[in-house]
Amino acid sequence: MQASIGKLLGRIRVISGHISRSAMQSSKDITTVDYLVLGAGSGGIASARRATEFGISAAIIEHGRLGGTCVNVGCVPKKVMFYTASHAESLHDHADYGFTVPQPVTFTWKTIKEKRDAYIKRLNGIYAANLEKAQVSHIQGHGVFTGEKSPYPVISVAGKRYSAPNILIATGGYALFPSEEEIPGASLGITSDGFFDLEDLPKKTVVVGAGYIAVELAGILNALGSETRLVIRRHQALRNFDSAISENVTLEMQNAGIAVDKFSHVKQVVKDSSGKLSVTILSSPPDGDACTLVVNDVECLIWAIGRNPNTNIGLDKVGVELDAKGNIKVDEFQNTTVPGVYSVGDVQGKQLLTPVAIAAGRRLAHRLFNNETNLKLSYENIPTVVFSHPPIGTIGFTEEEARKQHGDKNIKIYKASFTPMYYAMTQRKEKCLMKLVCLLPTEKVIGLHMQGVGCDEMLQGFGVAIKMGATKADFDNCVAIHPTSSEEFVTMR
Repeated sequence: MQASIGKLLGRIRVISGHISRSAMQSSKDITTVDYLVLGAGSGGIASARRATEFGISAAIIEHGRLGGTCVNVGCVPKKVMFYTASHAESLHDHADYGFTVPQPVTFTWKTIKEKRDAYIKRLNGIYAANLEKAQVSHIQGHGVFTGEKSPYPVISVAGKRYSAPNILIATGGYALFPSEEEIPGASLGITSDGFFDLEDLPKKTVVVGAGYIAVELAGILNALGSETRLVIRRHQALRNFDSAISENVTLEMQNAGIAVDKFSHVKQVVKDSSGKLSVTILSSPPDGDACTLVVNDVECLIWAIGRNPNTNIGLDKVGVELDAKGNIKVDEFQNTTVPGVYSVGDVQGKQLLTPVAIAAGRRLAHRLFNNETNLKLSYENIPTVVFSHPPIGTIGFTEEEARKQHGDKNIKIYKASFTPMYYAMTQRKEKCLMKLVCLLPTEKVIGLHMQGVGCDEMLQGFGVAIKMGATKADFDNCVAIHPTSSEEFVTMR
């Protein structure tokens, strides 16, 4: 009975940022719980909520809105805008399917922005309600390690101190911004965060970057009617993806009307008296002469040049080590270099995906508080989708990775490119690309890559099959669903 009362008293309840009177405090005014989570993004919240199911006390520290990058300025609002852009694309096809669409068709950015922002606000509220229901305390503010021990590491938030025998760092990352010294006028642009603050659709946009965020935002803006340029340093976008995908997505963007400046970088940005930007782009192709292009009347410049981990939390004071890229070092069990301190999500630099952070966070809670000592997340064969136009789905080895690891003679590639049936009726055409990477002699499928309409929704089932070790013969033995694009994977020769 006494143990139960002690555990009950150990729970913290926070309302409007204030600790309830039932909170246990030490003589040094340090509030101690069983599990203290720094960062209320997807991974941190998932781990804290799961942990309380095992009867422990937990608190979560967050200075911003609940839900982190994904909910507020990432996956969720981006997907809403992807759907919006998809509507714009399908409008071009209505006449081919027999529908008369009154002209001109008008689009009001403000309408979708207001509805999208209201949706995100509702999600923030749902996250708060779920934390309260799970009896996870919400401490509002920026948490920083102080270097003290009581006997565990201490985190300070707005002058108040907190500690726990188990601390999870899930602080996520932030969008990179070039310096004025590197690129004069760079501050006149915005990052992907600023994209969601835009009050109207810019008439002319320059997006800088070759990663998935740059590709997604450029596709959305172009489909909605903004004159869009994409500035990339090499010859293709998404260079870390399979070469077939990288080549195809670059071609599809160009076919859709996006001007792709290859082997290029922004040299200078200037604002004119009307408030519009002039963006100077230097192109240096390896097989040609360098040239300079000045793009005038730019209403929006977006820097999508990468993300850095949020590690400005006093890690040096507690001894948590970082890798060469500034990510928190963790082992396969999410342990940092400090006993009792763990990390999940973007801040530890592996597979920067919301479901990965959630899965790792939940497994960590089971390991720490439910005696599942060997439970950990496998970072192999994680399915990934890019909401480009059309979307991309990928899992496992790229062809290049497979050949490097297993040798050319041990790899067999199956590949198909076709026009989906949807476009048989339309003047507008998009290709669908599909590719299997197989390991001989059994032809185990170790990589699957595709781009085309519906590929984002196709991937989950194929991901399960590959995770289970499916071979090409297993694919072949599955009866095709006709007529669909996904049947191509079980009929490839």
